[in-house]
Amino acid sequence: MDLLIGTGNAGKLAEYRVLLAEAPVDLLGLQDVGLLDMEVDEDGATLADNAQLKARTYARASGLVTLADDTGLMVDALGGAPGIHAARYGGPGLTMAERRQKLLDALAGLPDAQRAARFMCVIAVAVPGDEAVVTVEGVCEGRIAQQEMPGEHGFGYDSIFIPQGYTLPWSRISPEEKHRISHRGRAARQILPVLRRLAGG
Repeated sequence: MDLLIGTGNAGKLAEYRVLLAEAPVDLLGLQDVGLLDMEVDEDGATLADNAQLKARTYARASGLVTLADDTGLMVDALGGAPGIHAARYGGPGLTMAERRQKLLDALAGLPDAQRAARFMCVIAVAVPGDEAVVTVEGVCEGRIAQQEMPGEHGFGYDSIFIPQGYTLPWSRISPEEKHRISHRGRAARQILPVLRRLAGG
């Protein structure tokens, strides 16, 4: 079964190729089906709303079973911000590096004990012609680092997010270890039985 991953984020697509390696599916990216330039207005009130919206929209446009997710970064000291707007934190036009710096600036001077944060990922799978969408959720607790710690791995906020029980951010943790503990890894493991069922395996 072909499975479309509804993201234009190359880093996220690469992660799903690893996370779903056990699923009886052939993964396709938006570029493979000519939808890379199609934008979905993520105006939902929750991560689940946005994940379902993307999954349904891309499934309808492609005619393929589609997996999409939405991820949020909730920082306690910022009242839960940037929340579902993590990818757009700070407004339009900023680079990801500028978004990370804005978050670090907002927490400047706070000790580690007051920098608690968590990543949440909701995965949605939509089947063309079927309004019912399956969703699962994964959470990873941690904290925001005192400063950016670039490494060889990851993307997005990975260089400033330190998962609970660790002293290094995801950018300096092996991809295998990250997949074991990450919000997306935890959600992906829950969606595997759904994909096996849809693929008839």
